[in-house]
Amino acid sequence: MPKVDFRLNTLADARLGDKASLADLAHIAALNGATLIQYRDKTSSTREMIEQARAIAAALAVTGVPFVVNDRIDVALAAGANGVHLGRDDMDAATARSIMGDTAIIGLTVKNEADAETAIASPIDYACIGGVYETLSKHNPDPPVGLEGFATLRAALLAAKPDLPVGAIAGINSQRAAEVVAAGADGVAVIFTTAVDPAAATYELRACVDKALREASR
Repeated sequence: MPKVDFRLNTLADARLGDKASLADLAHIAALNGATLIQYRDKTSSTREMIEQARAIAAALAVTGVPFVVNDRIDVALAAGANGVHLGRDDMDAATARSIMGDTAIIGLTVKNEADAETAIASPIDYACIGGVYETLSKHNPDPPVGLEGFATLRAALLAAKPDLPVGAIAGINSQRAAEVVAAGADGVAVIFTTAVDPAAATYELRACVDKALREASR
């Protein structure tokens, strides 16, 4: 059985911090269908990141939903997170595994065939393919892979690691969640919503993913 339930990975992006408490948003997301929380921060100091990650970890402690830190293994370890999500410019997964241990959750971003080959050869617990669609949430020099590109990369991972959970990221909404699941995704990764009702928005997206997964399994 996979270590990670990737149906709904919600990202606590630091840029939302001036609009709402990331810890509060993480708690709301976890109670309304998120199955994995990721803290992403490209600008704060290490000290600030550790404080923020500890607050998120504390907010999630009673929910049972695991929590990973984007890029930063030091912050994940210092905050007591469940693991780390790595990109192509971060520490390699094998080294991260040797530092964090067998129980840690290690995820990897896949953007092209070379990344897929790396994922296949790496001791990871999930992969996330993207960006699938255009997104404004972060600077991304790589063009979107699109549904067809997603399906191709997904097929390569499936052939080599049939039990590896694989998600889709970038520009995902309820309609697109159904599209990527139909193309082979086990779930989606989205930025925390600061909608008027984040609980309802999270619940709705999780419901869309679950419905799409049921239809894909028929």
